[in-house]
Amino acid sequence: MLSDYGRRYRTELLESVIPFWMKHSLDREFGGYHSCLDREGAVYDPRKYVWMLGREAWMMSRLYNEVEKRVEWLDAAGLGIEFIRKNVFDEQGRCYFSVSRDGAPAGFQRKPYAAVFVMLALLEYAKATGRAEYLDEAQSLFWRIDDWIRDPRLLGRGATETSALADVMVQASMATELHAVSDDPRYAEMIQGCVDRAFRHLDAGTNVFVENVRFDGASIREYPEGRFCSPGHVIEVCWFLLHIFEKFPDAARQAQVLTVMESALELGWDREFGGIEYFVDIEGKPAMQLEARMKLWWVHTEAIYGLVLAATLTKDSRWLKWLQKVDSYTFKTFADPQYGEWFGYCDRQGNVSNQLKGGAYKGCFHVPRALLFSAQRIEASSAAL
Repeated sequence: MLSDYGRRYRTELLESVIPFWMKHSLDREFGGYHSCLDREGAVYDPRKYVWMLGREAWMMSRLYNEVEKRVEWLDAAGLGIEFIRKNVFDEQGRCYFSVSRDGAPAGFQRKPYAAVFVMLALLEYAKATGRAEYLDEAQSLFWRIDDWIRDPRLLGRGATETSALADVMVQASMATELHAVSDDPRYAEMIQGCVDRAFRHLDAGTNVFVENVRFDGASIREYPEGRFCSPGHVIEVCWFLLHIFEKFPDAARQAQVLTVMESALELGWDREFGGIEYFVDIEGKPAMQLEARMKLWWVHTEAIYGLVLAATLTKDSRWLKWLQKVDSYTFKTFADPQYGEWFGYCDRQGNVSNQLKGGAYKGCFHVPRALLFSAQRIEASSAAL
């Protein structure tokens, strides 16, 4: 029963995952969070990675807003937000990629993604506190990010002739959140534009979204980057689009997105060892990335929520069958009942290849977000029956 999954996800969230981060990540001395934690929660790198700061502040704010008004969650969110506001912006209003434990600049990536999660955190914290200054800061940062994506030279990068699926997704996610709290018509316009841009990434032959396409529509399939697909990212984009279609109905495109999600699962599923492979060449040619056949935590958490969403939207049993398969593999491979939270990186055979629970690219985000969203969706669907 789908309701059994919902109870399991909520229990895992509140009894394993969130307690791990609340116990080990909060830096009460300097503010912010430690994300570089080993299996037992010890810090192995004191630097703070800005998108991890934003993600954890968002997560704690969302828990406070939608699960329970626990003071400790709001305090944890504020610990991150105030560290962010004080330390992560340079003189041009751009976000560093990393800072030292006490907030000194440590690294700059020339990409917009750290700022994306700072923006989302500010917005969610504004909802939690009711304070307008955080909303104002989130909106101001949103439009700076939009400028950076449109003109990468503002971040010190060269101009590009290709559209990145990641850019489309983050713009859609930010605009969707802002549209829910603002009557500014530009957010709805951006959401619709992002939907159109996402579909330009659709490969007709395989029915999946590829990561890179040229703005002018010319083919780049002769190059590996033109055949590059991340099945987990495709599924994440799909559930973002399905959320959008609930607010802006488009039955034809919704059906198409469900087909894309199933195609991504079929393309990425490892029929020998199980699990979803990290990267795939859509023509079956050798993938350039040496980690392509590894199994990563976030790929599987995105699949779990995507499948829950598809199952509750359609009531089609095929999504429940996929969920059973993905859920079984994911909990067996990544969950750590001994110390809490999940491992992140496994080899193709499903063996844990790194004992870390958090790092520069893994933090308090993908696992708890998927568990929360999945539990909420299942519970809402069950209540509607």
